Amino acid sequence: MGPSARKQPAAEHSLWHWGMLLLGILAVSTASVLIRLAQAPALVIGAWRLLLASLFLTPWALGAARREWGSLPPRSWLFLALSGLALAIHFATWISSLAYTTVASSVILVSTNPLFVGLGSHYLLGERMGKRRVLAIAIAMVGTVIVSYGDLSFSGRALLGDGLALLGAISCSAYLLLGQAVRKKLSTLAYVWPCYGIAGGTLLLLCLLSKQPLWGYDPRTVSIFALLALVPQIIGHSAFNWALGHFSSLMVTLSILGEPIGATLLAFLILGEVPPLTTLWGGVLILGGIYLASLEERARPGPIDL
Repeated sequence: MGPSARKQPAAEHSLWHWGMLLLGILAVSTASVLIRLAQAPALVIGAWRLLLASLFLTPWALGAARREWGSLPPRSWLFLALSGLALAIHFATWISSLAYTTVASSVILVSTNPLFVGLGSHYLLGERMGKRRVLAIAIAMVGTVIVSYGDLSFSGRALLGDGLALLGAISCSAYLLLGQAVRKKLSTLAYVWPCYGIAGGTLLLLCLLSKQPLWGYDPRTVSIFALLALVPQIIGHSAFNWALGHFSSLMVTLSILGEPIGATLLAFLILGEVPPLTTLWGGVLILGGIYLASLEERARPGPIDL
């Protein structure tokens, strides 16, 4: 498909289409601030977020599951299970990072997952990684060092938080790579419903093993559990998944990178959290590297249905 053909759908984008992308950005940007406001351990927050999201999706996902699961091969079931486990690790590490580092640093570092997806695609899937992507990874990693160094001077514990956020990015990348093949065989609802359930169940098991209380939280924290499931998990992710039917995957990926900006702004307005200048400069490099890496996607086939 030539360049002119790829640009054709842009003429059909209405204010409604752009509004859905903006809705997705705003919805996912609330996650880190909501987590900071919840008076509960990280594993408990992640477990309730995913389990409630899976529960809320049940009435709509049951029909799709009945139609599609019967023809799913065993290999795809394995990938689905591993994808759910990777998602559980992502939430466990990223949510934990917010207890040690700033919202800005955590969200920016966890947003580096497109770079790890690029590395995984190159070394695991055999997709050639061009010079532009190598340069992009180098730029983003310099930004990561700057963010971590700034946090080290800002708080001695922040380096641990930065490391947890990076682990969150790596596990999120594994979730995306493992789920890629499954998503070719299942619709969005038929995939995300069990995936969220597996991830939530894994975190629930970890809560039980570590004897973290699942009950007895104040009404505000319980409300935050529900808001996390509804706003960033269902509304945010669903808006991006819907947008993939109208925009290229590149455009949707670039729009997701607006999350650190929205999260940092909300943290400043709600929590009064002013990030150090090194976080801002390092964040510019990280986001710039991700954008540069995304430019190579223009030469790839059209949007992937997530």
